[in-house]
Amino acid sequence: MKMVQRFIILFTLLLTVYSSINYYIGWHITEWFDAIGLAYKPAIFWTVLGVIAYGYIGGRIPLPGFSKPVGRLLKVIGSYYIFIMEAGFLLFLIGDLIGLFVSWSGGNREDYTLYSVSSVLAIILILLIIGSRNAWSPIVRKYDLEIDKQTAGAEKVWTIAVASDLHLGNVVGRRHLRRLVDRVNAMNPDLILLPGDVIDDTIEPFIRNKMSSLLGELKAKHGVYAVLGNHEYYGGHIEQYIAEMNKIGIKVLRDETVEIAEVLYVAGRKDKTADSADLTKRMSVSDLLSTLDLNKPVILMDHQPTKLALAADSGADIMLSGHTHRGQFAPNHLLTGRIFELDWGYLRKGAMHVVVSSGFGTWGPPIRIGSRSEIIQLKVMLK
Repeated sequence: MKMVQRFIILFTLLLTVYSSINYYIGWHITEWFDAIGLAYKPAIFWTVLGVIAYGYIGGRIPLPGFSKPVGRLLKVIGSYYIFIMEAGFLLFLIGDLIGLFVSWSGGNREDYTLYSVSSVLAIILILLIIGSRNAWSPIVRKYDLEIDKQTAGAEKVWTIAVASDLHLGNVVGRRHLRRLVDRVNAMNPDLILLPGDVIDDTIEPFIRNKMSSLLGELKAKHGVYAVLGNHEYYGGHIEQYIAEMNKIGIKVLRDETVEIAEVLYVAGRKDKTADSADLTKRMSVSDLLSTLDLNKPVILMDHQPTKLALAADSGADIMLSGHTHRGQFAPNHLLTGRIFELDWGYLRKGAMHVVVSSGFGTWGPPIRIGSRSEIIQLKVMLK
């Protein structure tokens, strides 16, 4: 009973804060309408704003077959609004603080409102354009990693393509996936690794848009391997998702290891969400790697970049993660930088190389400010 009460209180608090932020933004827009002399009907304005503001949430509610396209449209529009809301709130707040000084210094408040809101709307539009480009124009980041382990008579240099957080769904679709397939295959990689969040919650658009067939075009000499991310758990279609991946030859590792060409190991952990969402909690990293011949290189995929020291102590030579998106758009990176020891880029942890990707796709709005859609190309050099 206490848990239910806490949930109700927390939900009410979040809903109140969310609604207040949107009222704050709407109030500034109506002020701007008044300043430029634009006539509008308040009831219509607030209704439209409410539908857009709650579109991403409302679009996730199951609808009858004939109305599903409406739900998908709401989700897409609502996803863009998430960015507009955050950027608008921060910019309007800064504008209001400046406005206080304008008022105190005897300036004309009405003129300031006109120019202030106009400036905020223009900045948001510019950020939308820049952020869309950053989200839809992936770059390839390259890392050269040396592993101090003997591999007599084996391949000494491996090209490994890594793409985390594809978030394939209603927003990130086949067009962006085609960019991934073309760029990765152009590397002619020895191995392709997908460290989680391949799909964005529900599997329905992944199936409906036949994304698995396109994803199946990924080609590597020694195969393609993936692990689960938190969003695969959120969607609740894990077994169906794994079956789809098996059909296209992509092995999803769930606390499993596989030896590649008798040269190295790839180990894949369940996402930490499994501890609360799965009937079987995930195996510890030390137990997962305990049966391996640690004289051979070990590449560990763990969707969320946590407990790096434990992974290093357990024998991993390379740890690959995603999840953070580097905040996706500034200033969220300040938060992810506080939460994670490494929220993006490269870190040497003892003898272990850690690479955390900002991700190929996006969650929510397909907008990136201060981050880029990226594919990782590893050049792994063995002794």
